[in-house]
Amino acid sequence: MTGSIEAMFRVDGRTALVTGSSRGIGREIARTLSRAGASVLVHGSRESDALREAAAECGAVPVVGDLTSPQGVEAVIRTCRERGVDPDILVLNASVQRYVELGEFDEAEFQREFQANTAASFRLIEAFSPAMREKRWGRIITVGSVNQLRPSPRLTLYSATKAAQMSLTANFAKTLAPHGVTVNCLVPGVILTDRNTEALKDAAYREKVRSAIPVGFFGESSDCAGAALLLASDAGRYIAGIELPVTGGMHL
Repeated sequence: MTGSIEAMFRVDGRTALVTGSSRGIGREIARTLSRAGASVLVHGSRESDALREAAAECGAVPVVGDLTSPQGVEAVIRTCRERGVDPDILVLNASVQRYVELGEFDEAEFQREFQANTAASFRLIEAFSPAMREKRWGRIITVGSVNQLRPSPRLTLYSATKAAQMSLTANFAKTLAPHGVTVNCLVPGVILTDRNTEALKDAAYREKVRSAIPVGFFGESSDCAGAALLLASDAGRYIAGIELPVTGGMHL
């Protein structure tokens, strides 16, 4: 390899699609990739002020599609095709979850979480990886959860969907690596997004969770964005098929 380490982290001339990027971790990843030189497509499940703001702050193009339905996934693919875009970098960040005990799940929730968290990932990789193979360069990053490593009893189904997504990641990594396409899984721990801020609003529960994190504090979206840039750039060209925990040690 040649060039400076700084240049290796640049993604100039690349196009990135980041699902679930109107807020939280996805929004910070989209912003980081834009600053590193990529053209970015920001995705949300529906039109919203948050989606428009996220797109505007990194000069991105908004894409709408509800990944809890196959039709929504196809809408995302169709929009990209209509715009003549085949992403070089695909960040599969969007997910859904519901905090309930095991006996409270129903068939509809089962289908909703597996569709959004696992089936959508499979379909988007299936749709966009052929162009990456043809160019012999591509980066696919699935965004998992510490729950795939340490399942929470109140997130049983969510944990299973993320473990299944990691199985897809490993299989696609082995298949696509010979064609210049790396596939990896970024595994966030407790990150202070709006989703987790709501979940941690009870002070006693918040302290219980914090005490289980070896570094002693909660992460921020920027902690995940830096790791994503590594995996998305030439700096991470020799990384394939891994689970990269950004958990403060909580996965241990």
